Amino acid sequence: MIGRTTQVVDCRESMGLAKGGGLAQRGTLSEATKPDVIAIAMSPGRRHITKPVCEMTYGLRREGIQTSVLVLEAGTGVPESFPQGSRGYGPTFGLSEKEVEQIARHKIAVFHLGNVRSHVIFKAKEILSQVDIPAVVVAQCPMDLEDFAKEGVRTRLVKPSRQKTQTLGEVVDLVTGITRGTTCNRVKLNQLAKVLNKHLAEISEREARELAKKQKR
Repeated sequence: MIGRTTQVVDCRESMGLAKGGGLAQRGTLSEATKPDVIAIAMSPGRRHITKPVCEMTYGLRREGIQTSVLVLEAGTGVPESFPQGSRGYGPTFGLSEKEVEQIARHKIAVFHLGNVRSHVIFKAKEILSQVDIPAVVVAQCPMDLEDFAKEGVRTRLVKPSRQKTQTLGEVVDLVTGITRGTTCNRVKLNQLAKVLNKHLAEISEREARELAKKQKR
């Protein structure tokens, strides 16, 4: 890509937090012109720092990837499906009907849901159980697709049995080593952009084939 390109973003519907309003409040969506990628962030708070999401979004937009950002209304805590023996008495993670609709109109999602492996898996499971969308999971801790499949999450390479499958959408890729609350380095941004460009190209090819079949009929 030579020169500059302009991306129009319909920014969040309410004032942000911190100096200059830089940190989006919970329950807000900054929507790109084209519904290609949606980056999903936890709700901001003392323990939940959403900083890398803004950096990832900026880096993806600079690579020409149309990216929306959704800060969840109830993005802290763990979902009801989390094992009862490990649950505390904190907030419960979940999605509103509006958030489900906002996510569903995009082609692919990027999840940034914390750094604890079990929390990330069950939060991703909760979202994908309600939305049929491919997802790239971003986290600090090491994990693989088998970790998701063991909990009934569909993945691109590892499939849980039909009886144990509990999601509509699927995890198609992982990018680990992105630390919450610290600057996201260029190597990881490039890795994320490469992964998304690959899957967006595959989605476009699939849509083109389906359109060609319909036109033949």
